[in-house]
Amino acid sequence: MTFTARVLSADMTNNDLGSFLQRSLRYVQESVRRSGPAAVAGYTLLAALLLLGGIGYAVDAWLGTSPWFLMLGLLLGLVVGFYELARTLWPK
Repeated sequence: MTFTARVLSADMTNNDLGSFLQRSLRYVQESVRRSGPAAVAGYTLLAALLLLGGIGYAVDAWLGTSPWFLMLGLLLGLVVGFYELARTLWPK
């Protein structure tokens, strides 16, 4: 006897299992839908740090200035990322 057959024979009929799976799927979909804006804000923060930090690093390498443009790029990336996070947390 397989695991599914034992579960069905123990407590659930096919109808009960189907409604349980439907409820579970709806719960997962709702959780993913509600967490979407927070994920976008997190990805924006990461992308801004990587992109602007990388541009700052490249400018430093090109001009021969040590960490100044890298630090400026990282700072600007933090500002942009936290701005997006604030827009997500406190919508108008």
